[in-house]
Amino acid sequence: MSSKSAAWTVILDEAGEVDEADEVADEVIDGPLRYARDMSDLASADKPVVLLRPAPQTVERIFSPEALARLHERYTVVDGEADPSEEAIDAALPDVFAIVGQPDLPAARLERAPQLRGILNVEGNFFQNVDYEAAFVRGIHVVVCAPVCAQAVAEFSLALALDLARGISREDRAFREGRERYVAAGNADAILLRGADVGILGYGNIGRALLPLLEPFRPTVRAFDPWLPDSVIRAAGMQPAALEGVLESSTFLFILATVTEESQHLLNAENMRLIPSGARVVLSSRAAVVDFEAMVRYVEQGRFLCATDVWPEEPVAADHPARGVEGMILSAHRAGGIPEAFHEIGEMVLDDLDLLARGLPPVRNQSAVRELVTRYRSRPVDHARN
Repeated sequence: MSSKSAAWTVILDEAGEVDEADEVADEVIDGPLRYARDMSDLASADKPVVLLRPAPQTVERIFSPEALARLHERYTVVDGEADPSEEAIDAALPDVFAIVGQPDLPAARLERAPQLRGILNVEGNFFQNVDYEAAFVRGIHVVVCAPVCAQAVAEFSLALALDLARGISREDRAFREGRERYVAAGNADAILLRGADVGILGYGNIGRALLPLLEPFRPTVRAFDPWLPDSVIRAAGMQPAALEGVLESSTFLFILATVTEESQHLLNAENMRLIPSGARVVLSSRAAVVDFEAMVRYVEQGRFLCATDVWPEEPVAADHPARGVEGMILSAHRAGGIPEAFHEIGEMVLDDLDLLARGLPPVRNQSAVRELVTRYRSRPVDHARN
């Protein structure tokens, strides 16, 4: 029997006996099973080895029971969640085909993994605990699940903007405390998003998900992203602008930039003075992009209103000044962490593992870019608290 036929026999006979008739299966069966037959590496007895160590995520959170069953069916899974020790990682390296997670992977460790084809980060950020250059030289694909939360974060950001525009949560609190204000009295500072001047700082995954949500409001949108040419901004229907131009012209400002060497404190105490009085500011990416203390201080002074889903330190201290500022909407880093997004991570991992096993590049997750990946400075999110 050929190796290809033997692999096909394994697929057919998981629940029964192997017989000679199975050898002709690839001559008579078409449709979805032919795809499985073509993926002979996944169906062979010598299945590719996958190290599953998703911390700070958990296996249960990112894989539905069905997806987890498919993972074990197609791959030999080394359970790095049951044994997360460094020794267990090192023991798996000589045979590992892919790593699902974000353990420390310096060059010396990568050298001990001669069969490694892919590193699939399921936390959501490219950390500087991987020797990316060594991975690129080896042809190892390094990807991150960042796109999975973009839609959830975009919808949440829009909701925060509308709340800031109309004082929804503020007036809810007042009502519960017996301080409700009826009709015009509760709308003295209300504004419309329709036709407003909107600024977007950072046109990445979240910005690209947010823009279609804004279109029904027909705003004038200006965007600043130093990693993109103006033509990309214009093609999306926005006006490219310098950082200062976006700040000084925005009634609604969405801060969506990732944290890099260059973008830490992109908004500081000085340039935040450019934000118009009464503007609505939504911070949804990372707190390090702004001078957080200065931002809170400006809101407390009444210069603008602000909603934030991210913080310099999490969990937030019980005595953090923002807790007492009426002009702020506070959220505990929950914009993207919904069950639908978490389970989609598992599906994305499976899809890209299957592509890698067939000698193809991953497409569902975001691939590391050689010129950019070492610039990221995001800090890990402790999902165990969420």
